[in-house]
Parts: sequence; C-alpha cells; structure tokens
Amino acid sequence: MKYLIASDIHGSAYYMDRLLEEVARHQPERLILLGDFLYHGPRNDLPREYDPKRVLAALNGIKEKIYAVRGNCDSEVDQMVLEFPMMADYALMELFGVRFYVTHGHLHSPENLPPMQAGEVFLFGHIHLPVAKKEGDIFILNPGSISIPKGGNPSSYGILEEGVFSVLDLAGNRIGEIQLDK
Repeated sequence: MKYLIASDIHGSAYYMDRLLEEVARHQPERLILLGDFLYHGPRNDLPREYDPKRVLAALNGIKEKIYAVRGNCDSEVDQMVLEFPMMADYALMELFGVRFYVTHGHLHSPENLPPMQAGEVFLFGHIHLPVAKKEGDIFILNPGSISIPKGGNPSSYGILEEGVFSVLDLAGNRIGEIQLDK
C-alpha cells in the first residue's frame, strides 16, 4: 500500500490542483489528510487562488480515497459540505505493522504527546514544517504544508510506502525521509 499524506490546504485551489497532480503521479491507495482544508485562519495570509468552494469540490471528487482528521481552522459547517468524515481530533491507525497516532497537531504536539509506546508514530500537521525524525523511541512525522509552508520550506507532502516516510516538494525532490522500523 502507498499513502499520500498532506496537511494545511487552507482553501487554496491552486495548491489543491497541484496536490491532485501528485495524487495522479503517485497513485496512492489512500490519502491521509491532516486538517485545515477550506479556510486560511486569522494568522495566515490568503493562500494563492483562495477558493474554498473549488477545494471542497476537488476533495469531494476523491472522497473514497480520504482518511482525515480535523484541523484548528475546520468547523462543523465544513463537515456539512465535505462528503467524508473529518471532524475527529485524532485517528489511530496501524500501517505496515506500525501504530500511528494521526492528528492535526493543535491539541497534541511533539511537545505535548498523547500516551505512546516505543516504536509508535506521531503524525501531525499544523506547524507547516516538514519533519521526519525519531525522538527517543517515538517517530515524529509531518508532511509540511501544501499551500502555506513556513520556515523557508517549499510546499510539501508525504509519501508512506513499505514503512518509509518521505517528504517531497512539488518538483518531486525528497526533502526528508525516515525508515519506520529503526
């Protein structure tokens, strides 16, 4: 199985289209989306081609592929128009024999981890920075932001395949990677 992981679309139709290009290129079985789908929030500038209606139409067009959690900019009104479940604060998943705690990152973060065991993965978005590291005995992963990257980073997303998490920019360059069994 191959998973494409993205976070923080923030209503950008331009970057939603770019993400769909990456979905077509990688052909993942599923997308894991880490929240902040439609709105930019009060702390961010408007992203390029801000058009939440176009984003929701694009997301609804691939709803059968999506696993999602809620971001801090997402609301119940968003759930009324998005045709896939996205209001959970977190999800627990087992992928490639590894347990994942999947969340946006505004409630739990690397500085405020939920109860976790050795070898498990904390997968989050929210900070708009790519992360692929092992901290102690826990893996900390973040695909960065597809539409509003921070810290001088490019727009990015993650690919999880055969126990390897890779962070890629939209040009296909690998900007981070970690094997999850080490």
